[in-house]
Amino acid sequence: MNVWRWLGASLFVIILGMGVSVQGQDKKPDDKTKKPDDKTKKPDDKTKAPEKPAAGGVTLKWLAFDGTAPFYQKMTTTTVQNMKVSNMEVKQTQTQTFWVEWTPQKKEGDDYVVKQKIIGVQMDIEIGGNKISFDSRVKDQPANPLTDFFKNLVNAEFTLKISSKTLTVTKIEGQDKFIADLAKANPALQNLLKAILSEKALQQMADPIFAAIPEGGIVPAAKDAKGKPEWPTPPKKTTLDMGPIGTYVTTSTYTLENEKDLVDKKDKIAKISVNTALEYSAPAAKAGADGLPFRIVTGKLEGKKGTGTVLFDMENGRIQESTMSLELSGSLTIEIAGMTTDVELRQTQTSKLETSTKNPPTK
Repeated sequence: MNVWRWLGASLFVIILGMGVSVQGQDKKPDDKTKKPDDKTKKPDDKTKAPEKPAAGGVTLKWLAFDGTAPFYQKMTTTTVQNMKVSNMEVKQTQTQTFWVEWTPQKKEGDDYVVKQKIIGVQMDIEIGGNKISFDSRVKDQPANPLTDFFKNLVNAEFTLKISSKTLTVTKIEGQDKFIADLAKANPALQNLLKAILSEKALQQMADPIFAAIPEGGIVPAAKDAKGKPEWPTPPKKTTLDMGPIGTYVTTSTYTLENEKDLVDKKDKIAKISVNTALEYSAPAAKAGADGLPFRIVTGKLEGKKGTGTVLFDMENGRIQESTMSLELSGSLTIEIAGMTTDVELRQTQTSKLETSTKNPPTK
């Protein structure tokens, strides 16, 4: 569904690269922090109500960047992996939460200029019975091999240029500093981080708040077999190349479930269902490992039963909440110290995004 899920999946690979074996007072908010204005100016009444285009559908009008008030998102992903390596079962579970602040800066031509900042991180990882936890909201907590790495995720900041017409990120600034800060915990990881956290991958961090919006914001008049608006046609494909880890291609379709109630102004929240399929391909045959303790030689993974729901706030013009679940299974052949090993993988992943006008990462 979005790169935040794959960022979390990549952290598992990075953990292996940092040598973690598979066998084995609450933070006070800074008083000087600028508080969101609870009296945020609402969009003009003329833009609040769902519009009724000539096609007969409704308009999902994006308004969240039209002002200057920040808003916040909490993105939680839970992943359960069951791997079979040389007839040995290895289970890994991971729950990651990112809190992200979005602050509109200005509009340059057709582009919004927006600050995106990671303001909180929580990680709970269990690999082969070993547990690793981190919570940026806690002042004093037990150190672990990844404490410094996780700390450097917090306060990472990017400046995005986002097309107001296509709602796609056209430029991102802050990538080099982000990678340099993460590599401080282990300089040997720098090449791996550059390969995984490419500019294109970081640009896709904005996907969770834009993905469900149809082109131009107008829900098409075309219907699915049940008579509900569905888009896009053909289904949208998103490619995420994560270097030595491989490439993920996601195919998604969106269906508006409550068109009539929106047109009749009975509902203020658009309910959109999501169907997603995922295909994974291994990196190119001659690709290097770039700091990984192994090299992926071949791989075939497929994601099935990818379903979810997006709730779009018509009044404030942004995603209010979204949920997604996906099952992934298949096999990989990896090479370690010149020897190849076959790995069978079964994975379930659930993710949830919530939007708020209040700074949430306080415990």
